[in-house]
Amino acid sequence: MFDTEKINELISLYVIPWSINIVTALLIFIIGRIVISILIGILGKVMGRTKLDSILIEFTQTIAKVLLLIFVIVAALDQLGVNTTSLIAVLGAAGLAIGLALQGSLQNFAAGFLLLVLRPFKAGDYVEAAGTAGMVEKISIFSTILRTPDNKEVTIPNGAIYGGNIVNYSARDTRRVDMVFGISYGDDLKKAKEVMMAALTSDERVLEDPAPNVAVSALADSSVNFIVRPWVKTEDYWPVYWDMTEKIKVELEANGMSIPFPQRDLHIFNEK
Repeated sequence: MFDTEKINELISLYVIPWSINIVTALLIFIIGRIVISILIGILGKVMGRTKLDSILIEFTQTIAKVLLLIFVIVAALDQLGVNTTSLIAVLGAAGLAIGLALQGSLQNFAAGFLLLVLRPFKAGDYVEAAGTAGMVEKISIFSTILRTPDNKEVTIPNGAIYGGNIVNYSARDTRRVDMVFGISYGDDLKKAKEVMMAALTSDERVLEDPAPNVAVSALADSSVNFIVRPWVKTEDYWPVYWDMTEKIKVELEANGMSIPFPQRDLHIFNEK
């Protein structure tokens, strides 16, 4: 025969309290998950209004969700009587160990976070960073992918990018094209300048403001060098550079001027 008194005592001392604790812990976890979803949604909408990068918004939401979920789990375990102080200490020690093991990755993570917040470049920009130049294909939290002009894909750790100089060729609407042309010492300088300026002004891609500049820059060993500096829209930089290099050479030669090249005279003495 079962001892009814002992069974009632067992139920009152253990079953009912534990059942209440389990149900309460489940309610904490379920309600906590619902509240977290609501808070993460609000966070996403608020950050979306700031025009931050979508990658940064998603990453911030993920981090916030993980941290809040840990808080909810700890609260649920505390309701079950688990020593959460020791659990938090263990989690802290584990986090420190993981941080030390992934020190390089954390550096890339921090650099990626700063790149996404400060935005020295964006997807579609042509940049030079970490010794590589190319079009930005994708910016992630740990690395950035560039596509080089010869269609190679280069993945660069964000730590390497943020730790050096970043040159963004697409940041401004206009760029100056820097070219140098040399003519012979016997050619007419004034005429050469007029020919080069006419070649620039005849191209509709060359901007009037700022005005193009043509000037003598150096008296070199075998030539008089001119700097030729038109301003163009950023997307027209290379087409104008290539077209002007060809056009100015053709125009100079058509007007009787030559572009000299280094030469060496060899004198032979016949000694008897």
